[in-house]
Amino acid sequence: MPALSLVTLVSLVSTVFTKQLDAHPPQQQHQHWAQICSGNPTNQIRGCDRYGCGNFGADRHSGKGKHLGVDVICSDGATVYAPFSGQLSGPIRLFHNGNAIDDGVQIRGSRFCVKLVCIHPFRYHGQIRRGQQLGKMLPMQKVYPGIISHIHVENCDHSDPTHLLTPAVPPSPQQDRRWAAVCAGNPTNEIRGCDKYGCGYYGAPRHSGKGKHRAVDVICADGATVYAPFSGQLSGPVKFFHNGNAIDDGVQIMGSGFCVKLLCIHPIRYNGAISKGQVLGRMLPMQRVFPGITSHIHVENCDHSDPTSNLERGKGQ
Repeated sequence: MPALSLVTLVSLVSTVFTKQLDAHPPQQQHQHWAQICSGNPTNQIRGCDRYGCGNFGADRHSGKGKHLGVDVICSDGATVYAPFSGQLSGPIRLFHNGNAIDDGVQIRGSRFCVKLVCIHPFRYHGQIRRGQQLGKMLPMQKVYPGIISHIHVENCDHSDPTHLLTPAVPPSPQQDRRWAAVCAGNPTNEIRGCDKYGCGYYGAPRHSGKGKHRAVDVICADGATVYAPFSGQLSGPVKFFHNGNAIDDGVQIMGSGFCVKLLCIHPIRYNGAISKGQVLGRMLPMQRVFPGITSHIHVENCDHSDPTSNLERGKGQ
């Protein structure tokens, strides 16, 4: 090939490649969005609570509407990051009533456009890079006490963003996903069997067979020390009985990939960060309320899924 033609070909290829980069700059080549909230590296989506469910298409307005976004779990006050690079615009109001969480911002990039609501951005205009700090999670518990706090993530065209929220690299299989011992004296997180009040395993019958146990009962002696099963952010109090009895107390922990409620315990505090294995509180006097029961901590995943596999530690571990 003549030298001049080769130079021309190289120049043409370079020009085309440059135009492709202009259309899709390197920071936009990612097939998945970055982590949105600190403490939730996998962009875990809110399950269901008494206010509803966080998945795309979930019922809204008593079944007359559908959820056009996805709720990414995020503790009140947590740092929020940009899922991709783009141009900011806002503010975005979802409630239009000036409540404590009625704030948000839009990010428009070369391929994506999304609204992040229930956050307070550091600024409403200008450029932002993928993974750069965007703002802070607003105090959702003030508006909806007991809800799973979350960022409302809504594509500008109302399409489903779920597949974009899934991390490109899953957690390392070598990482120990098992929880720490929850109660002193029960190093293997042994689950309550059956007694005259019922059984402690997940799915056990409740309410005369008309309901199912949506949690696991980890054996724990009255007054025993209770530990955090994983690192995360505390919130509460969480009430199960709502009658003020001697065991009607508890706390929620939201961490990396996990969100759980520990009930029938009195935590040392209801807010702030806690580390895996750190003292969380004390087991409450269950025998006063249910004499002869196998005293236990009620361990309930926030999305009502089965926590048994996370609690299994094996003998001597």
